[in-house]
Amino acid sequence: MLVALTVAVAVTALALAAWCGFAAYRDQPTKDWHFIGMAVVSLLALAQLVVGVVQLSRGERPEQGMTIFIAYLIGAFLAVPAAGFLSLTERTRWGSVTVAAGAVVLAVLEVRLYDIWGN
Repeated sequence: MLVALTVAVAVTALALAAWCGFAAYRDQPTKDWHFIGMAVVSLLALAQLVVGVVQLSRGERPEQGMTIFIAYLIGAFLAVPAAGFLSLTERTRWGSVTVAAGAVVLAVLEVRLYDIWGN
């Protein structure tokens, strides 16, 4: 895995979590600009998914098993879009809390992906 990409995804996810957490603190639902932030984080997670699949197709293998690595890659890719979808159904401050929680989950998944790959 590319360490720089993993760090970039984790840092942007934590920035999104702080941003949406601040919106929740101010009693605001997710707004359009929050969804732009979610799109940026999701694109980075998609890039990581592609890089992971390419590395696996070239014959490189994670230290802790390919099945768990693929499951974490897919989960990392889906964490923020799933939280964004849920925030659309909850148009209160709890929608912002949901996105913040999803972004924190993504950051934790990034740390775990790094460990699974064996760096």
